[in-house]
Amino acid sequence: MKVKLDKYELSLEKQADSFRPVSKRKRLQIEKILESARKTKNINIRISESDLARLKQRSLEEGLPYQTLISSVLHRFVMDKLVDESAIRKYTLLTQSR
Repeated sequence: MKVKLDKYELSLEKQADSFRPVSKRKRLQIEKILESARKTKNINIRISESDLARLKQRSLEEGLPYQTLISSVLHRFVMDKLVDESAIRKYTLLTQSR
């Protein structure tokens, strides 16, 4: 049976010769990082019914499960990647008026 590759897979096939092997030490480091990223821990959290309802609505709009949305928001927060849009707007208005 022949497998049909999509565009992304075809591009990987074309670039296969350009990939270089890494040292055993570097590979172990990469595998350790990937393994820690895969580990999850279950927690219990109390949240207001209205906030949960809004989270579930937003998750439907985003097209992902609400628990995944919550996890994503928490991850962005701890990585300092969560953006406060109102703060950005205020900053933009301040810098444009100068």
